[in-house]
Amino acid sequence: MKQPKMSFSRRRFLKTTAAAATVVAFPVVVPSRVLGQEAPSNRIAIGCIGLGGQGTGNMRGFIAKKDAQIVALCDVDKAHLQAANQYAKLPDSDLYNDFRDLLARDDMDAVSVGTPDHWHTVPSVAAMKTGRDVYCEKPLTLTIAEGRILATTAKRYGRVLQTGSQQRSDNRFRQACEIVRNGLIGDLKTVYVDIPGNNRDNPVDWKPEPVPDGFDYGLWLGPAPWAPYTTMRCHYTFRFILDYSGGQMTNWGAHYLDIAQWGIGADDSGPVRIKGKGEFPKEGLFTTAVKADIEYTYANGVKLLLHQGGGGNTRFVGTEGWVRVTRGKIEAEPVSVLDYKLTPDDIHLYNSTDHKQDFLHCVKTRKDPICSAEVGHRSASLCHLGNISMLLDRELNWDPKQERFVQDNEAQGMVSRALRAPWHM
Repeated sequence: MKQPKMSFSRRRFLKTTAAAATVVAFPVVVPSRVLGQEAPSNRIAIGCIGLGGQGTGNMRGFIAKKDAQIVALCDVDKAHLQAANQYAKLPDSDLYNDFRDLLARDDMDAVSVGTPDHWHTVPSVAAMKTGRDVYCEKPLTLTIAEGRILATTAKRYGRVLQTGSQQRSDNRFRQACEIVRNGLIGDLKTVYVDIPGNNRDNPVDWKPEPVPDGFDYGLWLGPAPWAPYTTMRCHYTFRFILDYSGGQMTNWGAHYLDIAQWGIGADDSGPVRIKGKGEFPKEGLFTTAVKADIEYTYANGVKLLLHQGGGGNTRFVGTEGWVRVTRGKIEAEPVSVLDYKLTPDDIHLYNSTDHKQDFLHCVKTRKDPICSAEVGHRSASLCHLGNISMLLDRELNWDPKQERFVQDNEAQGMVSRALRAPWHM
């Protein structure tokens, strides 16, 4: 990898973005390369940050779009970077180890963030402050406080942010939520969410290992606490360590709790009470819950019950029937509700059939996408609230408007986390 062409130091980059934070509003300007005559194809230039399995999958999804082009790649693991570039086919000068060098370019309209969860917020905030729109993987954040920062930054700087909760762009999930929102199963009473259990064994006898060549482990840790390198700490299995993720709660929970929020009509709100019981490892490298049962209560009395250990689905139960949806299947009782055709007076939810195309469309139109920063933040907050309740092993009261725990300093202290120097937002 060659050094970036521009003379824009990382220190200067941090100073510039910090100064940008004092600006009251960011002008909504769509670069001429997107909509102007300089680009006959109107392609949106995208840089990709984080190129593991999901990050590369997102990159390939954008490559397939006629109105997008990949102009830069970034990953702290050279092996991931080179593997991803087999598809992007960029010159070495467009490959980066550090996202700050990628953001110092002047030819990007948007970034795709496919890093581990603890690295979602810092580059996304930096990208928006430098005028880029963001496609960021779910769960949107590592903490509730990070989510509020992201949502506020997107609004303040007039940026489009699409959360990678792609189930919202599946007709079955939208249909299920429209059935609920239009009262076709009566008054909604209970929502059941099942998510899979952990799919990796916990390394009990793990030992520190030498860092592989080509892997910038210090930068991989980034804002997380320092810890000795071991293979199972990084890449996919990071999600089972609380320093970097929230286990299957924030992995599959972020998908199916997101649909629950959509059906309940709580995209800008959340529950008022959370009661979680979880089982956590007593030893080993992994620290996230291996079993979870959580009861969320909303102000209107609706109960949301999550269980970890089954399949993946969301089931809405009302006074006159139910509807259950999972990937590839929707079913209901009475079955006739599945044939109902919405009238003009019914509630019609946002209709997207392609999550990445919806993002690109919104970059051009400056409209909010189907899973905006606010929506993604509220869905991720459900996951974080569940984890906090399980870790404290007690019922918690939550104010979704103020986004604070009610008279509970210990729980409130878990809404945010300190970032390891020199990282900040």
